[in-house]
Amino acid sequence: MATDSAQRSPAPSLGFTHEAYVYDDDRAFVRGTADFVRAGVDAREAVVVACSAETIERLRAQIGEGVEQVDWIDVTDTGRNPARMIPLWRELLGRYSAAGRPVRAVGMLEPIRSEAQLAEDVLNEALLNLAFEHAADFRLRCPYDARSTPPELLGCLDKTHPVLVNGAPRHSAEFAPAEVASSTFRSAPPPAPEQVERWPVTLPELGGIRERVWRLATGHGLDKDRADDAVLATHEICKNSIRFGGGGTLAVWTEDRTLICEVADSGHIDELMVGRSLPSPTAEGGRGLWLANQLCDLVQVRSTETGTVVRLHVVR
Repeated sequence: MATDSAQRSPAPSLGFTHEAYVYDDDRAFVRGTADFVRAGVDAREAVVVACSAETIERLRAQIGEGVEQVDWIDVTDTGRNPARMIPLWRELLGRYSAAGRPVRAVGMLEPIRSEAQLAEDVLNEALLNLAFEHAADFRLRCPYDARSTPPELLGCLDKTHPVLVNGAPRHSAEFAPAEVASSTFRSAPPPAPEQVERWPVTLPELGGIRERVWRLATGHGLDKDRADDAVLATHEICKNSIRFGGGGTLAVWTEDRTLICEVADSGHIDELMVGRSLPSPTAEGGRGLWLANQLCDLVQVRSTETGTVVRLHVVR
């Protein structure tokens, strides 16, 4: 009787395992990642690979038998904004966990293109640990190319990943995701340029703000659809500022190919995960930041004792 009961007992949950896989040549990436994926296929786990279309093709060719059992997801668009990744993993985890299957995944974001994106990548990697700390049987591996990843990001991996794979896997003694997430979220961003256009964020000004952002967006070379995205996202954040922060100031400027719209006010945000989940219909707020993350290439939220800054990045 005891033996039969033991055989019927479910396997214990392994929780969430978050790995950083550091490699320094293309063959090492393909070999190490393909082996990780193949092990999941052999174990009949739910296996997900979320990366660029080009990387997917390279890995598919290497996997061979069992390639059709992998959920291949091109995140070229999604991965431009790291804040979209936690909702993606939540959706996938919910789908497979409902069937009682362990999930093994590879997640690879777009190459770093700016200091702002670097900061958001670090924040995203830290927040992943908080978002899935109670997940059952979710193993996520994040590949990093040592040749092209900025040293600042490589230097944070042991703080945002409990397991590092560079040869033999090792556990990090510096793992501190909550500290990294909080210090990033609570730090003031670099100041906006002094010579930029600024307007007060008030209810009577909203119509004029939409017109001005449209003018600057199209003048910067954004097409109609992307200009509409910038206008709608800015409008939503301005409404949030009026409702929750008493209104503030909108500044708009450009950096290379990017239009940046910044709303600053004296309000305060406590929720580190703000904008990374769609609020319930009865929630007081949060929809504006969620929508902004869907419309923009990058959204930065920083909230200190003196106020909150939201920066929207839209690339032409």
